[in-house]
This record gives sequence, structure tokens and C-alpha cells, in this order.
Amino acid sequence: MKLHELKRSEGTRKKRNRVGRGMASGNGKTSGRGHKGQKARSGGGVRPGFEGGQMPLFQRLPKRGFTNVNRKDYSIVNLETLNRFDEGTEVTPELLVESGVISKVKAGVKILGNGSLEKKLTVKAHKFSASAKEAVEAAGGQTEVI
Repeated sequence: MKLHELKRSEGTRKKRNRVGRGMASGNGKTSGRGHKGQKARSGGGVRPGFEGGQMPLFQRLPKRGFTNVNRKDYSIVNLETLNRFDEGTEVTPELLVESGVISKVKAGVKILGNGSLEKKLTVKAHKFSASAKEAVEAAGGQTEVI
């Protein structure tokens, strides 16, 4: 089948319902809104979550915790992922983004000590965990806080 051979099959397009166009249409007079009441009026209806004056569910639920506006979200890199780099490489946040280890540098890059490092690397990052720092230096490398 090619694009010019396509044809609409029966029942693929439904005509929109034109309300308020006479009794014969099936939606004349009150236009499917019923008789009187808040939802029958123009501009009528209630806002989302409104429960007719009853205390809404989102207000009945207890409040928990808070959001710290000063929170820093670091891009996390484990030691085992640094083994993909060659011996003596200077690992920077830019290199990590280029090689696809992290998608983007958020508030900074933090190196965690998960796994083991077998290569001598110079690692430049914004933060290091204590175990990560020890492991990099134990492998003969250096850590540098940016």
C-alpha cells in the first residue's frame, strides 16, 4: 500500500455534536445540560477539588515536611564508573558529560565510593565522599575540589 492509495474507511470520522440546534437534533432546548442548577448556567460549575462546601480532601490531609529551597542536587558518580577512563586521565565534570557518564552537571558533581578503582586518575569534582577520596588516593591518583 502506498500513500496515494489510502482511503478513509466507513465510520472513521465522527461529526461533532452541535447542541442547541432544535429538538430534532436530540440536543435541543436545554442542550444536554438538564434543567436549572449551577451546571446549567453559562459560566457555571465548580473549580477542581470543590466538594460542595465540605472540607476538600487536599485540605483534610495532614501536612508533612517542607521543601528546602536552598537544596543542592548533585550529579552522582560512583568510583566503578571511573574505570572506563585511561590511566593518568584528568577526569573533569565536562569529560563526564562528554563521555555520557552523567547527562548534565546539576549543582555540581559528587564522587561516591561505590565499587573499586583500579587506575591512577586525577579526579576534579565539586564534592567527594570520604571513602571515595581514600580509594582514589590509594590507587595512586589525586582528588581536587573545584
